[in-house]
Amino acid sequence: MRSPSAGSALTAAALGLEATVEPALRDIDYGTWRGRTAAGIAAADPHGYSAWLTDPDAAPHGGETVHQLCRRTAHWLRTLPVDSGRVLAVADPAVVQALLVHALSAPVRLFGRLRLPPLFVVCLTGCDGDWTVRSADASADRGPGRHLSLPLTSLDPSWRTAGDRSGHYAEHAA
Repeated sequence: MRSPSAGSALTAAALGLEATVEPALRDIDYGTWRGRTAAGIAAADPHGYSAWLTDPDAAPHGGETVHQLCRRTAHWLRTLPVDSGRVLAVADPAVVQALLVHALSAPVRLFGRLRLPPLFVVCLTGCDGDWTVRSADASADRGPGRHLSLPLTSLDPSWRTAGDRSGHYAEHAA
């Protein structure tokens, strides 16, 4: 399973996966900022950019808010079937950040503080809606419940532009 982005399609293909598109894993809608660099956005709209970075309900770009993204991805995570077996989901970094916000029960305002470098790996282990985040090195001791591993990789260095930060994937195993 993958997000609808071209970068996620390329990542899935590079991994040798025939992944179906999952709309809930789509990247945040950056509206008029799509494809622009953070520096360019900050220069053109410093007040809007500052508001977007500090207010998870702000959408000065006319797209989706961080809060909306977090709600959408949390719903997807909550509705994964317990008996789904092993699922690999290729998604954009913002989606993975939103999944981590949910797994950590963190306030949405902390979304922007989750910086996920390429090749960074974490494991989410969940049972009855409670999630634990830990290093992937500890993934062998999973125990009962659902597991979502987030091995992150970036095949495309353009992740630093708004709306083109694809190349990360998440793995779910029940």
